[in-house]
Amino acid sequence: MKTDLQAIASCFALEGAIESIDSLGEGFINDTFLIRTGAGTPDYILQRKNKEVFPDVPAMMENIRKVTEHIRRRVMEEGGDPQREAMTVIPTRDGALCHRDPQGEYWAVSIFIDDTISYNKADSPELARKGGEGIGRFQSQLADFDEPLAETIKGFHDIRHRFVQWDEALARDAAHRKAALAEEIGWIEERRTEMLDFWHLVEEGVIPARVTHNDTKINNILFDREGRVLCVIDLDTVMRSTSLNDFGDAIRSYCNTGDEDDRDLARVGMSIEMFRAYTEGYLSQRAAQLLSVETDHLAFAARYITYEQVLRFLMDYIDGDKYYKTKYAEHNLVRTHAQYRLLQSIEEQYPEMCRIVAETAAKYRH
Repeated sequence: MKTDLQAIASCFALEGAIESIDSLGEGFINDTFLIRTGAGTPDYILQRKNKEVFPDVPAMMENIRKVTEHIRRRVMEEGGDPQREAMTVIPTRDGALCHRDPQGEYWAVSIFIDDTISYNKADSPELARKGGEGIGRFQSQLADFDEPLAETIKGFHDIRHRFVQWDEALARDAAHRKAALAEEIGWIEERRTEMLDFWHLVEEGVIPARVTHNDTKINNILFDREGRVLCVIDLDTVMRSTSLNDFGDAIRSYCNTGDEDDRDLARVGMSIEMFRAYTEGYLSQRAAQLLSVETDHLAFAARYITYEQVLRFLMDYIDGDKYYKTKYAEHNLVRTHAQYRLLQSIEEQYPEMCRIVAETAAKYRH
């Protein structure tokens, strides 16, 4: 494998000699490696891109090139350091953005940004605020981006698309589990109309499409040693959608007091303190750019994204656990119940969430 990695890395326009290539992290989707070179030249990130998840890797890489070049220009205009405050894609020696090996696998390289800090979990309001600031800054840097972007994952966060899949899964009942799930199916159906009403605003352009990251967990943000946001990484899912999706997905991730698959539902809920902190960070960067219809639906986005996840876990359980990796037979059902408890907690605190958003947006618009 090492020889293969050396050969693959050598296809890219790297500076310096390759000294070592080692596995980096435990990604769920891509395989990631760190390329070390000699003193005075950059180190690099080498990734095998998952073509099952991303069926058009070259188009995805073109998205990343466009977005990162735009961010680099913005950073330079602001007097920052584009080498550290933006990802840099390294082309192949032939000028392509990715390399396809003899087995048909796609590989891509970017510069490794050293001397940084990253976190696997936002475990304090201060860190939640910085996470919101990071995603808000990323969206703000791309607010004037007007180039077309490919849809790297079809129907991502499109609840109308999810309902088509849901209805088909119910009709199939592939694992013969539907009969025992009347209550859980009811959770989905009783909220169907309000979720479609929200998505209709997106489809009609009332809520505008903007450049979104679509994977806003905190470990996709790099910080410097002083704790300041440097840049957002892992841009495979960058495409156009509503900014609200990024906000809602972050709240689902940052603010859950339990685990995504927690068996103890008493532990699961939404921390309003963490919500307030993330909202403060996010709107400090974005309030002046968002339309009032966007800020009016910001809190609802947390309900929307969490609901979508309840639907997807339950749908996969009904379908026989074909999409998500499971550790035991009821894993997807446990995930469904835990996410539903989070959704209930969000719904219970929704008026307070709306008040926090309105007050914070007003503060940063003036």
